[in-house]
Amino acid sequence: MPAWPKMPNSPREIVMMVDDDADELGMLGAAMEHAGFGTLAPASDNAALELLGHATPDLIVLDALMPGLDGFETCRRIKADTRLAHLPVIFMTGLKAPEDIVRGLESGGVDYVTKPVNIVELLARAHIHIANSRVAFGARVALDATGRYLLATDGRGQVRWSTPQAASLLADAFAAADVTLPDAVAVLVRHLIQAGETGKPQPVAGSEMTIAFLGRNGAADEYLFRLTAASAGGEEGILQGEFALTTREAEVLLWLAKGKANKEISDILLISPRTVNKHLERVFAKLGVENRASAASLAMRTLAARA
Repeated sequence: MPAWPKMPNSPREIVMMVDDDADELGMLGAAMEHAGFGTLAPASDNAALELLGHATPDLIVLDALMPGLDGFETCRRIKADTRLAHLPVIFMTGLKAPEDIVRGLESGGVDYVTKPVNIVELLARAHIHIANSRVAFGARVALDATGRYLLATDGRGQVRWSTPQAASLLADAFAAADVTLPDAVAVLVRHLIQAGETGKPQPVAGSEMTIAFLGRNGAADEYLFRLTAASAGGEEGILQGEFALTTREAEVLLWLAKGKANKEISDILLISPRTVNKHLERVFAKLGVENRASAASLAMRTLAARA
């Protein structure tokens, strides 16, 4: 067997490969296994979708043209499932026309390799895309865990993903069974994207919430927004009014009072740790305290008194 490069995998990364060519699939599977990957090899696109209901790989390598359900439609169905949407999909294809490549990318693929497949190239691409996916997915899990009301849309105002808290807020406000934006809200989202003004909350018609544009994810056609319910900003509002803080200073103080370290606060609020430090310096001065413990204690006493 050729000396395929062995890549470090801990824990072992799993690649699902879908191809109706048994010989090609066997060669790819052997190379992947030798390089340290675990493999799944369903016999068809339909079988792959069924298997994904029971097992989640780290990467999918998908033949674009197969009998029955083709790879493009399979990829679209994978990306429509919020549980699987983060998985990177690499297309294998004998099609080399630009429109076919674009079709694969538009269906949700992150990359493509042409047949006959260069194994060394495929392994390198697999390693890179798995690493990128884990970073992006880990960041999203962190956002979910911090309880932020965040969602991302494409340029047309269609939701790409949202944290569970944002999904719940939208469902309560608009009695929606899934994470979608009403037409009027989608229009507002498109306006905010075009205006490019970040951080300024705008009222959402037909609800008791505001939405603020936070910026664009430069690596994708994604635009990030923060939702705020009338009650969600209550604690920040109390601290802001009591100590004459700015909105951002109140947010930093609240998360400090909840026991978050500076790095955690920077991740939650999407600002740098250095900016957190600057906000805290001003917060300490306004509260008349000298350290984090005193600031947190004063904030908690203030909130408890207003409860």
